[in-house]
Amino acid sequence: MINVQKVNIICMKWGTKYGPEYVNRLYSMVSRNLTVPHRFVCFTDDVKGLEKGIETFPMPEIYVPEKNRVSPWMKLSLLGETLGDLEGQSLFLDLDIVIIENIDCFFANPGKFCIIENWTQKGQGVGNSSVYRFEIGAHKDVLEYYTKNPEKVVAEYDNEQIFLSKMIGGQGDLSYWPAQWCKSFKRHCVPKGVLRFIKTPEIPSGAKIIVFHGHPHPDEAIKGAWPGAWYKHVKPTSWVADYWK
Repeated sequence: MINVQKVNIICMKWGTKYGPEYVNRLYSMVSRNLTVPHRFVCFTDDVKGLEKGIETFPMPEIYVPEKNRVSPWMKLSLLGETLGDLEGQSLFLDLDIVIIENIDCFFANPGKFCIIENWTQKGQGVGNSSVYRFEIGAHKDVLEYYTKNPEKVVAEYDNEQIFLSKMIGGQGDLSYWPAQWCKSFKRHCVPKGVLRFIKTPEIPSGAKIIVFHGHPHPDEAIKGAWPGAWYKHVKPTSWVADYWK
């Protein structure tokens, strides 16, 4: 049984990479698949087009070096001592995910900071920050360290999720979701090798969230479009549209 007070579902939208429809679809998927009392909050620089039930706050202040401003380093700003008027347990969700089934369990799984173990760095203490749960203000020291050393941090770490994982892991607070809960569309759903030209991607057994990191995006997967080299192929995947709405 899940024994938590009202929780927060948090997402971020800045710049022009994702339109409001991504936030609206995420809001709809969460509404259908989370029975725990919650607030759905989007931190954004543009509220136009968002559904009325979505709470919004301005993007939290953070300095990111110019060359890194389109990257996920902005997500570190969520780790401040305060975050809007939010408090308590919070689940961060990237905009380019598809929720397959009930996600109440993401608030029951033990651990102070829970994240996906990054599929390409198994055993290296690195999480994938597409889906993670944290307590508001509990890891303000991570943001404080970054704020004092931004140029040093972005030079030393390839991306925000490696930095985040190493800092929190060093405190002994990092834990991972069960491996079957969060799966990569292109690594776990798309068939391997020549089979991707023949077979339609399938939902892995036990998956609750499918992560669309990089291409193809959900809309591309539905159409069977994968920008890039010829071997990056995916057959039209109608089940994505069934859930991503």
